[in-house]
Amino acid sequence: MAIAWMYREDYVRAGYLVLPKGDLRDPFVFWQSFVVSLFLIPLSLIPAIAGESGLVYSAGALLSGLIFSYYGARFAFCRSNVAARQLLSASIVYLPAVFILMMLDKTR
Repeated sequence: MAIAWMYREDYVRAGYLVLPKGDLRDPFVFWQSFVVSLFLIPLSLIPAIAGESGLVYSAGALLSGLIFSYYGARFAFCRSNVAARQLLSASIVYLPAVFILMMLDKTR
């Protein structure tokens, strides 16, 4: 979503419809950047609930998810290229961080 926002004019000039037009764009950006990031928090805790990882992973995944959701919320409520770039950076850090925590704190 962050890349689509930052380069939305370029996509339009090239003829690609990446973001909805008109009144649908704002709710779409909100849903895709913030609401979806909130769903990642309980999803990332599934390994801990299933007993595949421990407390370090749980705490790290929860903290990482909250930080990622914070940047998603900043972009959702203040749609700017700066907020989009920060969300992109957070997304690049989030997934590897969760996977590294999972590998380091696996219980089996």
